[in-house]
Amino acid sequence: MIEKTEIKKVTYQTGFALSGGFIKGFAHLGVIQALKEKGITPDVISGVSAGALAGVFIADGQEPHDVVRLFVDNKSNSLTSWARRTSGLYKLDTFIDFIGKNLRANRLEDLQIPLIVTATDLDHGKSIHFQQGSIAERVAASCCMPIMFSPVEIDEINYVDGGVFNNLPVSVIRDCCEHIAAINVSPLVADEYKKNFISIAKRSYDFMFQANTIRDREIADLLIEPYNLAGYSNREIGKAEEIFEQGFKTGTEVLNKLMEEKGTIWGK
Repeated sequence: MIEKTEIKKVTYQTGFALSGGFIKGFAHLGVIQALKEKGITPDVISGVSAGALAGVFIADGQEPHDVVRLFVDNKSNSLTSWARRTSGLYKLDTFIDFIGKNLRANRLEDLQIPLIVTATDLDHGKSIHFQQGSIAERVAASCCMPIMFSPVEIDEINYVDGGVFNNLPVSVIRDCCEHIAAINVSPLVADEYKKNFISIAKRSYDFMFQANTIRDREIADLLIEPYNLAGYSNREIGKAEEIFEQGFKTGTEVLNKLMEEKGTIWGK
């Protein structure tokens, strides 16, 4: 169930909505760099999963290139650890520590740019949009892929990946933004796949996440979807800069084409 969470009654000129996508989230930073070079910056950011992770560093006032370098420099250190329980294969304690140590702000309300983090309340079956509270825990909750990771507990409630209900959170900020640029790094791609149970399960899981983006794709004023990311494994953090460049390339191409054909990047 998607529950309507009350968003602060503020009107923003430009909002960014950033999808989930695991390792492909580095492409968010590339697209954001392309937007920035065209003079387009966010007044508010709505992020889910990998989009919440990319978004929090931008909302913290950090540069897209620097964020990628931060993760690349940390690639020798695992951001997860084995979970000694049956609720998930890994736990996110190290990931939470990493976020906390590399942000200037500690709480969502202290970020330079307002950030809304979408997660799934696993106990009550609804979508939650965090606007206040400890950043690291809430971003980790939004990134917490079920089965892969143990749920993140906040105030005695278990949370998992926000993409379960909404993997492209445009609707979260639609009513309070003049323009919304949506970046979907997980577009539907029906490519070749192996006929084993792991590949079939992952493919089905991906399709379910992608299906819940249909409405949000339609209500964005600008939609950028890199289709050049399918070949990257979620374990290839060493290719973060390459993924960044793919996002930058796609973003630049889309923006240039819109300006050439329409004279504006906004509107369908």
